[in-house]
Amino acid sequence: MKRLTIFDDEDFIRQKSQEINFQKDNIEDYIDILKEYCHSNVVYALAPVQIGIPKRIIYIKNTKQDMENNKNFSYDEEIIYINPKIIKAYGHTRFFEGCESCSVMQDGIRIYHNGVVDRPYKIEIEYYDREGSFNKKTLEGFEVTVFCHEYDHLNGIVHLDKTQEVFVMNAEEVQKYRQDHPYEIISRDDEFEL
Repeated sequence: MKRLTIFDDEDFIRQKSQEINFQKDNIEDYIDILKEYCHSNVVYALAPVQIGIPKRIIYIKNTKQDMENNKNFSYDEEIIYINPKIIKAYGHTRFFEGCESCSVMQDGIRIYHNGVVDRPYKIEIEYYDREGSFNKKTLEGFEVTVFCHEYDHLNGIVHLDKTQEVFVMNAEEVQKYRQDHPYEIISRDDEFEL
C-alpha cells in the first residue's frame, strides 16, 4: 500500500473522493486497508485517497492530543465515518497540523510540511456507519480537528491550503513545536465558517 503525497501525486490527492455505494463497494475491504495502514504508521487518522482509494470514508485511530497514541500501533479507536457531511460548525480552535500526504523522505529522515490551522471547536455531522445505517452526531474539541483534517482530504484539500505559513521540520521538531504551541481553544460557540 503506497502513501501518496502532494509532491509526487498532487492531482490524485486533490481530487474529490467518490461516495460509497453500499450495494457495489466492498466497504470492509476498504476499512481493513485503512486499519492496516493506521496500525503500521504514526497517524491520528486516514482518508483513503491518501493511499490511492478515492472514496468518502474517514478512519480515525486517535482523537486525543497525545501523539504517543499515534506511535502505539496497538492503540486504535477505530471510528469509521462513511459519506460524512458537516451540517453546522461552531467555535474556533488552532492546532499545528501535519500530514502523511505532505511529508517526504530526505536522507532516511521523514520531513513534514506543517502549519497552524484554524478549525471549529464543535461540529454537527451526518454519516453512515459500516453497516449502512444513517447517523447524526456532534463532535467537540480535538476530535473535530482530526475529523476536519480528514474531511478536507475527501474534498481534495490539504491542511497547507489553510495555513498562512508552512514549517518544514522533522518529527522531533514537530513534537517540540507542539509542546510549545499546544492545541488552542479560542471560542466554543461562535459560528464558524467552513
